[in-house]
Amino acid sequence: MTLQIEALCKSYGDKPVFSDVSMHVKAGEFVAIMGDSGVGKSTLLNCMAGLDTWDSGRVVLKGHDVGQLSETALAALRRKDIGFVFQAFHVLPHLDVAQNVGLPLLLLGTPDGQRVQAMLEAVGLGEMGPRLPQTLSGGQLQRVAIARALVHRPALLLADEPTGNLDPDTASLVMNTLVAQTREHGAALVLVTHSQAATVGADRVLQITGHGTREISTKNLIAREIRA
Repeated sequence: MTLQIEALCKSYGDKPVFSDVSMHVKAGEFVAIMGDSGVGKSTLLNCMAGLDTWDSGRVVLKGHDVGQLSETALAALRRKDIGFVFQAFHVLPHLDVAQNVGLPLLLLGTPDGQRVQAMLEAVGLGEMGPRLPQTLSGGQLQRVAIARALVHRPALLLADEPTGNLDPDTASLVMNTLVAQTREHGAALVLVTHSQAATVGADRVLQITGHGTREISTKNLIAREIRA
């Protein structure tokens, strides 16, 4: 089991964000979390990575109880086992494409130019390593972000509205690249989105609403209510 969430509860003051959320994500599985803005899906994603705190429950990643880790241990876990893809790309403008993609390896102390180039080729940017981010389109920047998130071969990839700033055709290309690369590397993918199109290819879809959460199996089209 790559990721396990057990009875997770989160609130801001007296306002509950979510409660009693439990889910398992296996290695190689793609789970999409849908919902309108403000229903807590991004907060849940941040909790999975230990970027936000929660009131009760547990988040376990590869056997590590995330809530019990020190800041140093948590940072090390994120560097090694988690990759991030965000809507706003978050590439560094003063670094070229290859340097942006290679950052996770550099932070781990294992720089590898050949692996960086292989990732760039895998996402269709093989000749763009020397270019600066400001010379790329939005779709190209998002593929840079995907390459960067996967280059260190994390166990878990977290994606927060990765196609929200893209036109439909480019969004489809980016999602195809994201899912294909995740499958190839055997990483678990958890994606949050308000777009139905971004859930195509997901093994499971969790839909969060103001009245609760339901899990929909995209393989057998059976929906069942889960506690949330």
